[in-house]
Amino acid sequence: MTSLLVIIVVVLLAVALWQLTKIFDLTQVGTSSDDSQVASDNDNNIQGYVMFGFLAFIYIFTIYGLLKWGGLALHTPASEHGLLVDSLMNITWVLIFVVQFITQGLLYWFSFKNRGNKDRKALFFADSNKLEAIWSIIPSVVLAVLILYGLYAWNNIMFVDKDEDVIEIELYAQQFKWTARYAGQDNVLGKANVRLIEGVNTLGVDMSDPNAQDDIVVSELHIPKGKKVHFKMRSQDVLHSAYFPHFRAQMNCVPGMVTEFAFVPTYTTAEYRELSFMVEKVANINKLRSEKSVELVAKGGTALDPYTFDYLLLCNKICGASHYNMQMKVVVDTPEDYKKWLSEKTTLAQDIKAAAAAEKPTEGAESTTDTTVKVKDTVKAVIDTVKAAVAKVAVK
Repeated sequence: MTSLLVIIVVVLLAVALWQLTKIFDLTQVGTSSDDSQVASDNDNNIQGYVMFGFLAFIYIFTIYGLLKWGGLALHTPASEHGLLVDSLMNITWVLIFVVQFITQGLLYWFSFKNRGNKDRKALFFADSNKLEAIWSIIPSVVLAVLILYGLYAWNNIMFVDKDEDVIEIELYAQQFKWTARYAGQDNVLGKANVRLIEGVNTLGVDMSDPNAQDDIVVSELHIPKGKKVHFKMRSQDVLHSAYFPHFRAQMNCVPGMVTEFAFVPTYTTAEYRELSFMVEKVANINKLRSEKSVELVAKGGTALDPYTFDYLLLCNKICGASHYNMQMKVVVDTPEDYKKWLSEKTTLAQDIKAAAAAEKPTEGAESTTDTTVKVKDTVKAVIDTVKAAVAKVAVK
C-alpha cells in the first residue's frame, strides 16, 4: 500500500510540474524570444562552463568515494596466491583511474576550447594516420601487458602438479547449502553420481568404489595452514559459484561436470582474527550492533549477538530465493589441529551402516505389530463364530 501511495504522489508531482511549464509558456506570450533553435555564443559559453563543473564533480566524487569507502575493500589475503591477485587488481584499478583522470580532463578541455563561436569556422579533415596510430598502439600495448600478466597469474594459481602433495576435498553445491567431502586416508575421492543419492548418502557417492570407503562428509570445512588444498566442485541442481573472498578464490560449480581450484592458506582463523585491521573492523561492527541492539531491546526485541570473524565459503551466483543464505563456515587450523579434527570424524561408509542398523529395529517392530494385529483379528473371528453358534442353540 505504501508503494502505491508513493507512485501516486510521484505521478501527481509530474503532472503538476507539466502544468507549471504550460502556465510559464502562457506567461511568455507577447514577449520577444529567440525561437531559432540555434545556439548562440552565450549558450555555448554556458555549456562549456557547465561541462567543467561536471568534470569537477566527477573528480571530487571519485576521490571522495576512495576516501569514504576504500576501507571496505578486502584487506590482507589469506592465501599464497592472494598477493598475486591483489597485485594484478591494484595495477588494473590504478591504471584505470589514471587513464580516466587524463582522458576526461582532455575531453572536457577540448570541448570547451573548441566550443561554437560565430567568428570561428570548424576545421574538417577526413583522417589522421598519426592520431589513429597513437590511440590504437598505446591501448593495445597496455592491454597486451595486462593480459600477459593475467595469464601468468592464472597459470601460477591454477597449476597443480600431479605428483604434488595436496589435500583432496570435494565441494558439493545445492540449493541452498554447501557440503564438503574429504578423500580420507588414501587421498582419492570416490566416484559419485546424482542418481545414487539415497538416505544419508546425500552426495550420491558410489559406495562400490574402493576409494569411497574412507571418504568423510561434513557440513563445516576445515583446512590446514601451509598445505595446498585441491578442491573439486560439483553442483546438484543449478549453476553455483564457490567463492572464498579472503582466499581470493572463486570457481563456478556447473551441473554435470567437475570444476577445480587449489590454494594454500597462510593464516589460521585465530591468526587472522588478531591482525590489526581485523581487530579494528570487528570492534567497529560490534559497536554498530550494540547501538542497534539498544533500539531493538527498547522496542521489545532481542539484542544482536556480538560478531566474531570467520572465513566463509559463499555462493557468488544468484541461484534462487535463498541464495543470500548459501554459505559455509571455513576454519583454517594448524596442521596438528586439522589432523585431530579429521581423525574424530566418521566415514560415509560408517554413517551408512549406522543408518541401516538403526532402521532394522523399526522393521522388526513393524513386523511384530503386524503379527499382533493378525492374532487379534483371528481371536475376534473365533469369538464371533462361537457367539453365533450359541445364539443358534438358544433360538432352538
